[in-house]
Amino acid sequence: MGISKIWIYGESTDGVVATSTLELLAKARTIAETVEVVVHGDASAVATELGEHGASTVLSIGELGDGLPGPRVSSALAGAVDAGNGPDVLLCATSYDGRDVAGRLSAKVDAPVITNVVDLTVDGDRLLGVEPVFGGSLNVSTGFTGDGTAIFLVRPKSFAAEPTGGAAAVVGSLEVGDLGNTGGSTVKDRFAEESTGPKLDEAAIVVSGGRGLGGAEHYVLIETLAGLLKGAAGASRAVVDAGWVPYSYQVGQTGKVVKPTVYLACGISGATQHLVGMKGSANIIAINKDEEAPIFGVADLGIVGDLHKVVPKLIEALKARA
Repeated sequence: MGISKIWIYGESTDGVVATSTLELLAKARTIAETVEVVVHGDASAVATELGEHGASTVLSIGELGDGLPGPRVSSALAGAVDAGNGPDVLLCATSYDGRDVAGRLSAKVDAPVITNVVDLTVDGDRLLGVEPVFGGSLNVSTGFTGDGTAIFLVRPKSFAAEPTGGAAAVVGSLEVGDLGNTGGSTVKDRFAEESTGPKLDEAAIVVSGGRGLGGAEHYVLIETLAGLLKGAAGASRAVVDAGWVPYSYQVGQTGKVVKPTVYLACGISGATQHLVGMKGSANIIAINKDEEAPIFGVADLGIVGDLHKVVPKLIEALKARA
């Protein structure tokens, strides 16, 4: 039987496809000959970009209006699965909407979801999801033994998004079934957090601060250094839990997974929860006054010292160079 068709739940904002969707396409096209993307809204607006990354078809469920994506996308997917023309595999990014779609579809078609996936491997005629356990110290492979659509939730940054130069994807549609009470929820307002510089999970350089900062008033050191390096500012969970910065800054297992060229950890001890979110960085630099801090175990360069002395010197040197 094998894996002949993979569908991806495609996310986009104002016609710009999410990087996580392009990452899933990069992997899916190495597994199945037919890779299709399910979106909401105008499929023609994203067909060119998705085709360049390996999608043969873009299937739209139509406009959401004021509705939520989850109920509508999962209804359309369930309809296709029940009709027998669904995919062998559905891939969703581990995002708010991706998790919502996967969870709702799971309930509709009575199938489990393999979550927290960082890689996908083929085992005969089925697909396995590779998941880190025990804080990332061990990987396990999990697959489905029954028939039907296999649903996977994949962490962002698990694969590198690379275009193939393919033609624009063919545009098609999927019908949304009766939503019942789930269709009653509407979006009343949207809040877009203001930010400058690159996004945290897409930046080539990330500077993160931890509890060693000592207080919220010192986080300006992290933001200043990140700005001078044209990077993004991040934080450990302890800093976020303390209310020093918003949750959107958090790097770690329960925050964002980042894989920059350079990751600079300032005053971060290196708890497992944090390491899971950044240990894939190409070059890790750690600044901590505790020479026994676990962060030094994954660092390519370690500076044993007080960040309140080291970071200002770095800022001073960068300003002098500028």
